[in-house]
Amino acid sequence: MKKRGETYRKWRDPILHHQVHEETLGDGTCLEVQTRLSRTGATQLFIGVYRADGTALYERAYAQRAGETMSRALVWGVGYARRVASEGRAFNAEPLGN
Repeated sequence: MKKRGETYRKWRDPILHHQVHEETLGDGTCLEVQTRLSRTGATQLFIGVYRADGTALYERAYAQRAGETMSRALVWGVGYARRVASEGRAFNAEPLGN
């Protein structure tokens, strides 16, 4: 079970149409990327990277991805989440394992 951070709780809005990509890496790290259209039509993006025990390593929300469709934002976000996980950047920019 993911232990959501404040970033996710502020970003969450289940009423809005959204797309989700979830992926679990070999070491148990979980990636979750969500994209949606805001009430004004802006493409928004959430990126979450979680340890195997569910604690947040990294969460970031974008209020607008100008010029991107939901699909394009989702693809970019998945690539970014994979880079965050592989580079070992942890929540609050602390290296993994510290």
